Amino acid sequence: MRNLAPDITRQRLLIEGFYSIDVERETITDYVETLTNDLGLRTYGEPIIFSPGGAGKEENQGFDAFVPLIDSGISLYIWANQRFFSGIIYTCRAFDEARAIEVTRGFFKMAEVESQSF
Repeated sequence: MRNLAPDITRQRLLIEGFYSIDVERETITDYVETLTNDLGLRTYGEPIIFSPGGAGKEENQGFDAFVPLIDSGISLYIWANQRFFSGIIYTCRAFDEARAIEVTRGFFKMAEVESQSF
């Protein structure tokens, strides 16, 4: 992908995997707090967490969340029935990608994680 704005600092990381813990709204809040504290990312608001509550397809039930960062944001998508996690960290400052992956893997007790920087 061509860098259209080389003068603007951007770092993006997609992390995905199957988790083995129970995930509720509080779990997502705890994860965000753990991740942002560990990476030194600063939030300026509480996580916004949505759950369709039965609307839509059964296999897509779970949570969508957004966390506003002073330096951009984190988006999370949780498929409860499949126990699948997909998250994107998007910042305008550098962060340790390997640490972000390890924190996520450990928090959600994932046996395997896939990730992609872009």
